[in-house]
Amino acid sequence: MSPKYLGAVLMALAASIWGGMYVVSKIVLAAVDPLALVWLRYVVALAALVFVVLITRQSWRIRFRDVPLVVAIGVIGYAISIWTQFVGTKLSTAQMGAMITSATPAFMVIFGRIILGERITLRRALSVGLATIGVLMIVGIGGFGPKYEIGGVILFIAALTWALMSVLVKRVSAEYSQLVVTTYAITVATIVITPVGLRQMHGMGNLLSHPVLWGGVLYLGIISTAGAFFLWNKGLQMVDAASGGLYFFFQPLVGTFLGWVILDEQVTIAFWMGALLILAGVLLVVRE
Repeated sequence: MSPKYLGAVLMALAASIWGGMYVVSKIVLAAVDPLALVWLRYVVALAALVFVVLITRQSWRIRFRDVPLVVAIGVIGYAISIWTQFVGTKLSTAQMGAMITSATPAFMVIFGRIILGERITLRRALSVGLATIGVLMIVGIGGFGPKYEIGGVILFIAALTWALMSVLVKRVSAEYSQLVVTTYAITVATIVITPVGLRQMHGMGNLLSHPVLWGGVLYLGIISTAGAFFLWNKGLQMVDAASGGLYFFFQPLVGTFLGWVILDEQVTIAFWMGALLILAGVLLVVRE
């Protein structure tokens, strides 16, 4: 498989995993503070990543000049973006979270142009437009009350910072193992949020008494963080940032589908029409 198609598969898989994250996080957030959940998620993810790096004998070497870039990825993407994503989801709805954070690909196109000098072609602009319309059809437009406005602003920050982080990943030298880079970045994020995260662990009693909550934390830590972050970063090394952002639209697509299957949420014809538009937008980029 060529790098272009392999990168597409890896990024689509990562975004699909994140699609299930909204359903899981909404359940766990009912008992655990958002920042505490981020901390627990990263501790679990870090243990899994270090284990994999050790058994695969990856090189831990990284040049000193690249350290600030890895720190920025950890702070901007893995600390600020993920925390604001959880807080915004808790203050709003899962649908609102999916809709606003799906603006990430558009921001990736912009940051890719500013930071990496990538061209914004007509095909890319059209693909982003098609996928955005598809997301709006899936999650619905409007219907959110004023009480969700703060959550919406916080989710906007989450989308903006994740897009910036994704473009910064493209600046990391391809000679490094993305598994190691992801581990370093998550280590930075864990260190940053530990002082506050530990103080928010008042929901730990609920977590210990409910196996479902533990299962949610394990999913968020091992699969949604350690696995999906690695897949996303690895895929970004194989495609342009502007093109790669389109695969982020699989997140609300899969999230809505899982809500229909697992939570028995209603799915209308608009979902299937939106899904076709998202796939059409992605296919435009892949063919390019």
